[in-house]
Formats: sequence, C-alpha cells, structure tokens
Amino acid sequence: MKIEPIIKGVVARSAHPAGCEQAIKNQIAFVSRSKMITQGPKRVLILGGSSGFGLASRIALTFGGAKADTLAVSFERGPSEKGVGSAGWYNNIYFKQQANKVGSKAINIIGDAFSETIRQQVIDTIQQQFDGKVDLIVYSLATGVRPKPNSDEMWHSAIKPIGETLTGASVNIEHDSWHESELPPASDQEILDTQKVMGGEDWESWIDFLINHDAIAPQCQTIAFSYIGPQCTHAIYHQGTLGRAKVDLHQTSHALNLKLAAFNGGAYACVCKALVTKASVFIPTFSPYVLALYRSMKDQRLHETCIEQMQRLFNSKLYPAPVVDGERLIRMDEWELKESVQRQVAQILPKLNETNFKQLGDYQGFKAEFMQLNGFDIEDVDYEQEYSLNELKSLTP
Repeated sequence: MKIEPIIKGVVARSAHPAGCEQAIKNQIAFVSRSKMITQGPKRVLILGGSSGFGLASRIALTFGGAKADTLAVSFERGPSEKGVGSAGWYNNIYFKQQANKVGSKAINIIGDAFSETIRQQVIDTIQQQFDGKVDLIVYSLATGVRPKPNSDEMWHSAIKPIGETLTGASVNIEHDSWHESELPPASDQEILDTQKVMGGEDWESWIDFLINHDAIAPQCQTIAFSYIGPQCTHAIYHQGTLGRAKVDLHQTSHALNLKLAAFNGGAYACVCKALVTKASVFIPTFSPYVLALYRSMKDQRLHETCIEQMQRLFNSKLYPAPVVDGERLIRMDEWELKESVQRQVAQILPKLNETNFKQLGDYQGFKAEFMQLNGFDIEDVDYEQEYSLNELKSLTP
C-alpha cells in the first residue's frame, strides 16, 4: 500500500514512516550545527516524548551537546488493520535508532503516563538503566482527559472562555477552510476539570513519586511547558480555562522548586511561543492568531519551530544556569511578544477572513508544519514507496 495523508478536521489519521524518519534526521542536523548545550543533564525522563516539545527536547538533549540518555513515556498506537499507526509511534522508533548509532540510550515506554503500572515501569527502568537517578524531568503531556485516582471516571478538559461567550474563527485543515463560531463560557465544573487535566497536579505527583523512590539526582531540574500570549489571545487562553490551568502549573513549579531545593535542583514553568503542535490546533479561535504571528515573525526573521525553541531553551535558558523572570518563569516567548512583531500582528489579524486568510496570513507555513508533524510534505522522502502491514508491524519502539 502507498501511505497517503488522511486529515479529519484538525486531526491526522495517518502518518508516513519514512517522513517521520526524515523529520527526525532534519532536527538532528539542526541541533548538531547549533550552539551546543553545556553542563547539560545526562539522564533524562521525558513524560510525553513522542512529538512536539517533548520530542524536540529529546533530540536537543541527545544530539545538541548534552549527549544525554533518555527515557520517554508516550501513549501511541502502532500499525494494525485499523491503520498505519501514529506519527509518535514512528518518531519513537527512528529516534531510538539514531540515538543508538551515537551510543546514547533511548528507551521508550508506550502506555498511559497516568497509570500506576507505567510509573512502576519507569522506576524499574531508571534503576536498571540510569543508575537509579535522573538529572532532568521534562513534563510534556498533552491530553484532553485524565483518569481520577482509584476510579473508572475521567476528568475532561474544556477549552472555553470564562465569564462570557467568545465569537471567533478557526481554520479547518482538512478542507482548508475558515469557520466562524461562538463558544459559550465554561461552567465552574469545566474550569475545575480543565485544571485537573492541564494544570500541575499530575506533574507534582510524578516528582513526588520519583522523590519517594530515591530517583532524584543531585542538582536535578524539572520543567513543564506553558503559554501566556498577547492580549489578543487572552480571551481563549490566558483568561480562559487553559489559562487557569497554566496558572496552576506555574504555582506548582514554585512548590516543586522548594522540594527539589533539597537536592540543589529546581523546577520551572517554561513559557513558549505559539506553535503548530498536535495540541495547539485544537484550541478554538487560536489559529487566526497563529497565521498572523507566523507571517510577522517570518517577515522579521524571528520564527522558531519546536526544535529551534528547545535547543535555545537548553543551551541558553536552563543550562548552564536557569534564566527566569520576576515570576520565576523561563520566557521563550520574548521574540513573539516583541513590540515590532505584535504591531504587525495587530495590523494583519483584524483583516483576516474566509476569502483572504491564505494570502494575508501564513496558512501555507501553518499547514506545512502540521503535515510535517505527521511525516508528510518533507523533502527527500519517496511518497510513492509501497509498504505492507507486516513490514510496518516489524518496526518496534
């Protein structure tokens, strides 16, 4: 069979193995020629390491100067009669192959990072492969649901405004179309549930778990990713349910920082720029802002992808010493929030509509990054190649 892109709304239902492999190689090539990470970690646990910031962290820390060994947990699906499997499945496979070639350990645990079974596998692996300790924990889980402890019930996040209805537009990647919509305000329960899923509680429980199992190395750091954005995005993000969850994440970083101080380590929320990720494309009314932002930042030669953000994070903002603002946040969004960038965004954004969003905004770049997340639209890949299901099943992470 020949593997074609299958897009439903803003969800990719297929992934191209060779494209995922080439994407890994391209990111390795980038960090290999970038400013190197110095005094970086050697044993890294990444919770959510198969795509987005988690995968980019893994690549940067292994190939960008630190030469780290990594253990990544991700919830991915492999090939079956239902489909070829997810991009993250192949990212895990091909990252491991490349890391092993340079003598770095790359261990993949596939499963639900919220489950006690997976946590025990993580501890067992750290004890067996990492001399019982880790130097860095990257928390990069992106999910819409989280199971309640000791229960079959779930918390479900709801990405909504708080207090008032929000009217705005979103982009449908499947049909390359623009859709106006109204979002009702979140209920109190939805606000709480979103905080439970996307806030800091699970991050803290993971760190407590590692501390209790004596798996924290001296000077161990932990980071989790956040976003704040400019005023024009605040209704759906900073002042919405997502923002409430991120405030909880920031507060959690302070609590964890006190706990890790006993190890001469620290905990930080890292505020990144707006990017196309598998999670961000789901945020209602957010895509028009990203189209305008991409146009502005590319015009001013300030645009960064996930891998560029993570290499800069680890080579200048976390190592050799953390660089934080007055609220102890690591700010990777300073280029996004530059006055010159936001001035141009403010000129573009009000003009965008269903007839011109592809021309005025950077829709081509927006869609290309989405496709590339799933192994498509990447140079030097033979998309005419035929695969058999058995061949794909023989690849294991």
